[in-house]
Amino acid sequence: MDLVLSYSPPLNKKCSPLVLKDDEDVAALLASRSDSTCKIPLGVIVERTEVCAYEKSSQESTDDTDGSHDGFRDNYFDVDYCDSEPTDVGSSRQKLPVFRNVERTENDNGAIDPLLRLTGAASDEPVNVPTTEASDSTFRDGSDLHEGKYFNSKKDLKRKLSDIAMKGNFEFRTRKSNRSLWVIECIDPNCSWRLRASKIVPESTKFVIRKYVGVHCCSLLNRNANHRQATYVVIGEQVAPQYVGVEKGPGPKGVQTFARTKLGAQISYYKAWRGRKHVHTLIRGSPEQSFHILPSYFHVLEKLNPGTVTRIEVDGESRFKYLFLAFGVAIRGFRYMRKVVGIDGTFLKGQYRGVLLVATVQDGNGQCYPLAWGIVDSENEDAWTWFLTQLKEVIGDTNELALISDRAPSIKKAISIVFEKAHHGACAWHVAQNIKNKFKCADIMRSYWSAVNAYRCEDFAGYMTEISHRYPRVAKYLENEVGFEKWSRCHYPGLRYNITTTNMVESLNSMLVNARDFPYVALLDVIQEKMSKWWNDRRIVAMAITAPLTPSRESEFRPRFAQSNGQHTLQLNPVTYHVKGGELEGVVDIFNKTCTCKEFDIDKLPCVHAIAAAHHAQVSVYSLVSPYYTKEYYVLAYGETIYPVGSQSQWDVPNEVATRVVLPREVKERKRGRPKTSRFPSVGEFRKRKNRCGKCGAYGHYKKKCNSQTGSTEGNQPTDVPV
Repeated sequence: MDLVLSYSPPLNKKCSPLVLKDDEDVAALLASRSDSTCKIPLGVIVERTEVCAYEKSSQESTDDTDGSHDGFRDNYFDVDYCDSEPTDVGSSRQKLPVFRNVERTENDNGAIDPLLRLTGAASDEPVNVPTTEASDSTFRDGSDLHEGKYFNSKKDLKRKLSDIAMKGNFEFRTRKSNRSLWVIECIDPNCSWRLRASKIVPESTKFVIRKYVGVHCCSLLNRNANHRQATYVVIGEQVAPQYVGVEKGPGPKGVQTFARTKLGAQISYYKAWRGRKHVHTLIRGSPEQSFHILPSYFHVLEKLNPGTVTRIEVDGESRFKYLFLAFGVAIRGFRYMRKVVGIDGTFLKGQYRGVLLVATVQDGNGQCYPLAWGIVDSENEDAWTWFLTQLKEVIGDTNELALISDRAPSIKKAISIVFEKAHHGACAWHVAQNIKNKFKCADIMRSYWSAVNAYRCEDFAGYMTEISHRYPRVAKYLENEVGFEKWSRCHYPGLRYNITTTNMVESLNSMLVNARDFPYVALLDVIQEKMSKWWNDRRIVAMAITAPLTPSRESEFRPRFAQSNGQHTLQLNPVTYHVKGGELEGVVDIFNKTCTCKEFDIDKLPCVHAIAAAHHAQVSVYSLVSPYYTKEYYVLAYGETIYPVGSQSQWDVPNEVATRVVLPREVKERKRGRPKTSRFPSVGEFRKRKNRCGKCGAYGHYKKKCNSQTGSTEGNQPTDVPV
């Protein structure tokens, strides 16, 4: 026969009687009373059980490490003890008293009262009841939480508690959670730290702390460096400020360091990577959202930047295929540029991949002047044909136009379909890489580049003769497969000026190396921001120029001007002059702006002979310079401003645009493991890897050529590790 003690708490809601199982339940019962007397009305039930049944039950409840049935504490935090409105701080709970001289009472049989037996008051030792004040064996969580504190949402409350837990070096677990309630406790079932919060009213999203015990009495053995509250979402939100206003921000290793030093949490590389991705989503939006707002984004961009051309191509299922963007400012500024357009593509690294296509020219100062941007699925003939068709509508098709690209068959085919009058040239650097890869003859590169940059066909023929004597197969490849007119400056049928490679396009690709894994709209934002900055900075530089030419052309022009003073000039007719005195003589026509050295003809910048002839004819040498190099054209090219779209909440978009459906393209499921962010090198590209010495561990030499005195690699770490 045994006794089971229970009582009904004075609550504003009905609940089942609470059973007193151990000393802690009694202490909590005493703390809930307004007075400190031990005379508490209890319900006593006499059960006929085994003698050790109650003791066994008490032992099982004590060993319950998962806290699934925790007596008074669980019911106390699972039932609403508050009125309809939260009470003031500290008004709902008294400090837990410590009972020392409790009267010992016995029943008729001389046995000690079960209540006193459970509370420990039957012994001579005092009863230590947990209190809300921190003692030597307890500590507070260090937060500013209190009963009655409001939060805008449950998410904000959870974020706050996760931050407190990581900084306080403790963990908690959820006891009960739904849309209107959240009850948590310390991960140690013997700890007193607990919190209960619920909605203010069912219709509201705001949460308020109803009950809160901020004192811990758990052991240090329960501390875990791999913090359960250090989720990738929490880590990402904590490290987010370091990504605001920058393109790259810390990498996964940097996020790990931040979590360890600032939050005291040890996280895996994968969790750090996911946290970094979560930050990107918070700041730049998700890839799916980017497709959804793309029509609205283009509408606002066109509205704020008059003349801007945008296109979105979708398939029959409204899935994204291509996009095209050309700012109106760049389109109008193209008239002040040399008509040599470089085109190329670079792969994107985001979730939906794709290829970024670029068309750019050079301004009179030799700087990149982006004309158009496009995003397609891959560099194939259909994609290039679509992009070049949109580009043709923007810049037109004339004999003066030159298109420079690599020798990709898809680009060559698309140009022949779209542009009938423009001339296509090959990038001399890509041709050189193909030669080195195909013929393994890097030692003739000096002769090759001399042939590329030769102004006169006679000089070009001499360099080609040198190449053909040493490597006949290379000479045949350059003449028959590539064609002299594609890579040679002197044989090019159109006006190529001094532009022999697509470096201007590669520079733009390098500029966006960190933004290529952004969602499409975020990537376009970076492009707009870069172009806006360029236009403003170069406008300031252009307005400050005092010379007639742009800074780079002026620096190129002045040495020629000084060299022309030693030339002897003979006038042949009113516009033709014979100039000699240097290594090469020249006959200059100052009316048609030509010279037999061909430098004046191709670059459209007066050569030494033309400058000497202008002096003799008393003509301003600046009148012979192409207007593309002048300050006037430079100012006009950057005279306008590119405006950003601003916050999405400020957009004014018609309903037919906002409701246009653009779905993400279908992509192949990625393989398991770390996502690939680097591409395979194209034909002819070499990625040199430095040799590592087996003796000293340093990079850049072999073991046989090592000058280190030690003969062992032990203790010698490389000091220069290549990236």
